[in-house]
Amino acid sequence: MKQFNLKTSRRQWMALTAAACAAFGVGAQAQSTWPSKPVNLIVPFPAGGGTDAFARPFSAQFSKQSGKSLVIDNRGGAGGNLGAGVAAKATPDGYTLFMGAVHHSIAPSMYPKLDYDLERDFVPLAIVASVPHVLVVNPKNIAVTDFKAFMELVRSKPGKFNYGSAGGGTSHHLAGELFKMQSKTFITHIPYRGSGPALQDLIAGNVDMMFDGLGSSAQHIKGGRIKALMVSGNKRNPAFPDVPCAAELGLPDYNVNTWYGLWAPKGTPADVQARAIEEVRKAAASDEIKTSWANNGAEFPNLTGAQFGNFVSAEIKKWAAVVKASGAKLD
Repeated sequence: MKQFNLKTSRRQWMALTAAACAAFGVGAQAQSTWPSKPVNLIVPFPAGGGTDAFARPFSAQFSKQSGKSLVIDNRGGAGGNLGAGVAAKATPDGYTLFMGAVHHSIAPSMYPKLDYDLERDFVPLAIVASVPHVLVVNPKNIAVTDFKAFMELVRSKPGKFNYGSAGGGTSHHLAGELFKMQSKTFITHIPYRGSGPALQDLIAGNVDMMFDGLGSSAQHIKGGRIKALMVSGNKRNPAFPDVPCAAELGLPDYNVNTWYGLWAPKGTPADVQARAIEEVRKAAASDEIKTSWANNGAEFPNLTGAQFGNFVSAEIKKWAAVVKASGAKLD
């Protein structure tokens, strides 16, 4: 039997203790110093869209409270998948974050080949905001006063009217297909490279309607440039109490929400993830974000970390079923 050596054991114990303390010190330092420089936030849609409507106020609040800038990097294209692919390949050091959306839970069912996997290549941080979809029309192209008149007009001229979306496979597209399926109407889909360009064309009268996230449409509805006829779900939105909900209008199963989430590339240090989640919660509790979200008809669901990851998994399954049932395809 090997003889017990007190001096050797003591040296080993001291070395292990020193290593543990050093590791703790590095972790504590990383947590206390991040962010020590500006953080890049990849937004996978063009400026002016729904994601931007929440990314920019969040970015401003994050920068204010953390002392370091959260710089928005718009990478539009391929229904939000181009920017997602770029973010997935970013260095996982905490200085690149990704602001994705419900679109990215739909993409696996619509795109046969993606160069990223939302659940494999990212770590979920938090849902930043959630808003219902709203049916909005150009008031000159579709000169109706209410949803009933809208339905009579659309059904009388199947295929004549069209709706713009942020691109094939996005929630705008699937919201339109789900509406067509449940209302038994036919409306032509016009895909764009992001909801911003689609919304601008709606305002200009180049498309007739959109099934848009309320966040990006809110200010244009208030300004009278577009008209809201229906908000999805079974309750009216506090920001637009005069707009009836789908359940009131005979579409009880039409429930589409656009949510916006924050991810980091897989491999991002756990302490940085925790700090980022803390910053999201702190921002959501600020008066600035509360006011901005309320004005846009949005809420903060407070789903973070693993809870957010489980939610995303459920959304992927939900939208796969919708794609299958509607027969939706990329245009």
